[in-house]
Amino acid sequence: MMALLLAQRVILGKMEFDTVPSTLKPGVYEHLDDSGVGFLAGDYVPPTTE
Repeated sequence: MMALLLAQRVILGKMEFDTVPSTLKPGVYEHLDDSGVGFLAGDYVPPTTE
């Protein structure tokens, strides 16, 4: 739920993806990518899950 909130703040321009806590970045990135705005995460590369 927190990742969704932070993703919305990034989308609205209220905060930068770089300021998202590192533990929440994968979840926030997933929400951004699902919303079609993954580019807002800059050069972030999500960890791979194998």
